[in-house]
Amino acid sequence: MYYRATYPSPVGVITLACDGSNLVGLWIEGQKYHGNTILEDMIENNDLPILDTAKKWLDRYFAGEQPNISELPLAPVGSEFRQGIWHILCEIPYGKVITYGDIAKKMAAKMKKESMSSQAVGGAVGHNPISIIIPCHRVVGSNGSLTGYAGGVHTKVKLLELEGADMSRLFIPTKGTAL
Repeated sequence: MYYRATYPSPVGVITLACDGSNLVGLWIEGQKYHGNTILEDMIENNDLPILDTAKKWLDRYFAGEQPNISELPLAPVGSEFRQGIWHILCEIPYGKVITYGDIAKKMAAKMKKESMSSQAVGGAVGHNPISIIIPCHRVVGSNGSLTGYAGGVHTKVKLLELEGADMSRLFIPTKGTAL
């Protein structure tokens, strides 16, 4: 059984989802793939400790603090490959960015492969079910393009600016899937 609650944030209304003890989802209203990893109905419940803990984590995050991902029990639903990519995302430091290619190299090494497709990585990053907390907004194109964020490129910019990321070499593409 899954439960949900909403959280008003500076980037829009957020839906939080849990299995009762672990956070399984965090989606920004209007986000691509919103709730797609939860295949059954989610029951509204604002009285679960995990959802309260997640809301407090978000309060601190949006206040400019740097809450640690490890403070929350996360259980995103996805394949072993996606889980591996999401684990790498959790290692990206606050306020820093990494490229899809860099993640592909790390994942290839983990899987003892010579190389890996950046597009495969992009698919896993884009389907991250716990946005913001598993920081997929910190992934950029190799040329500095702010592309590929399911919550929208302008939300990605807001989150990176909130974190104080160096935006000097980053740019919004004029066309692409993130717009």
